[in-house]
Amino acid sequence: MIEDIGLLTINVVRTGGSSGSLSVQYSTSDVTTIAGQDYVATSGTLVFGPGETTKSFAIQINNDVITEPDETFKVRLFNGPNQDSLGSPSEQIITIQDSSTVPALSTSNRTVNEGAGKVDVTVNLSAATGRAVAVSWSSADTAGSQNCNLVNGRASSRCDYISTYGRLEFAPGETSKTITVLLIDDSYAEGNETFSVVLFAPTGATLSPTTSTITVTDNGDTNGPNPIDQAGFFVRQHYLDFLNREPDEDGFNFWTKEITDCGSDPACIEVKRINVSAAFFLSIEFQQTGYLVYRFYKSAYGNIPGAPVPLILPEFLADTQRIGKGVIVGSTGWETVLENNKVAFAVAFVTRPRFTGEYPTTLTPAEFVDALFTNAGVTPSTADRDGAIDEFNGAGNTADTAARARALRRVAENATLVQQEFNRAFVLMQYFGYLRRNPNEAPEPGLNFDGYNFWLGKLNDFNGNYITAEMVKAFISSAEYRQRFGP
Repeated sequence: MIEDIGLLTINVVRTGGSSGSLSVQYSTSDVTTIAGQDYVATSGTLVFGPGETTKSFAIQINNDVITEPDETFKVRLFNGPNQDSLGSPSEQIITIQDSSTVPALSTSNRTVNEGAGKVDVTVNLSAATGRAVAVSWSSADTAGSQNCNLVNGRASSRCDYISTYGRLEFAPGETSKTITVLLIDDSYAEGNETFSVVLFAPTGATLSPTTSTITVTDNGDTNGPNPIDQAGFFVRQHYLDFLNREPDEDGFNFWTKEITDCGSDPACIEVKRINVSAAFFLSIEFQQTGYLVYRFYKSAYGNIPGAPVPLILPEFLADTQRIGKGVIVGSTGWETVLENNKVAFAVAFVTRPRFTGEYPTTLTPAEFVDALFTNAGVTPSTADRDGAIDEFNGAGNTADTAARARALRRVAENATLVQQEFNRAFVLMQYFGYLRRNPNEAPEPGLNFDGYNFWLGKLNDFNGNYITAEMVKAFISSAEYRQRFGP
């Protein structure tokens, strides 16, 4: 029954003998509807006279302007004769179907100066809704935009903006949400450049259009000095590259001062830049977001076949941004935000098709946990193994999604795994953070993992001492890193 029907007529049929009088009461009650909003609550008494076999009453159905899921209410007959005398059933569930059209999600093109620091893209919903409405998004380079020093009208996620991913969820009544993409103000004279923000995988709505084109206007006519040599630019860029956010004021001032306190002493500046840079990988915030994402993939799938790493850059960025959303270590309530993010991320991770395909719910808890530890490359203690298995509370299978998420998280946060993968993750983050690419991608000579393996060997040889291994120094002084920002 569509909500714009107006009056809904309920017929009550008398099936027994009709020679005498008969009366029955009726009333309505909510199931998922709200009386007074979705329909008018109704009650009364029907009286059948001699010979009458059908009586009816009407219920007013309200046609609101909110897009919403199907809703139900109950109509009940009572205090009458036996059920056979009135047919069957004595209770009905009435479903109200929404008469509104499915709302559309839309976005529009934007133009922004590269010095603005960010661009906000608004996503609009054509009508308020009570349904669950959500949509995923990602930024996207224009084909051929990988080189930072080319004047080709194509912005690059390596040097012009920070790749961003996420999912917008509209609360009931909300019609507008904002996506923020952080920008990099390089010193190349390159003219206007474009990239896209793409919407996909909507629920509860259609998409029109699916893509917003962002035009970044240049703020310089000639190439200038490389801004990565400036302490403030250097520090902000580390927040963007490793924590996926703008710096908080206290953190920015602290790390910038670490460098500027050197004055003009080049040897001091070099040492401080290396230590400041490494501090972002070593920080609590990165260890609990980016490094945790790395260990989720390692525990779930082991390494990528034929590769010494468990995940690729887009996977890392999308999931790190999800688990780190709203987290600023040291701010009020950051621990709660982080914990909530971890719980939600773990549940989402174990419901992905890749994971459910790898781990069918018919596995026993022991089989499930043992497979995770095997992929992680960890031989767990009895206590660690039993703790993960016990998340299923004695069940014979692993159908419990929340238990799957908790067990996977236990493995990903296992202390042995944290220590075991630390150097490997440190090296991988040099490529992900500084160079914004996978270790085996261009301009890597040979398009293989030789560079990754070289730096992992050096770091291991020096027991993880990145200063003696000169690993961080090599990446932040490399031509590939510096060319992200200027000549």
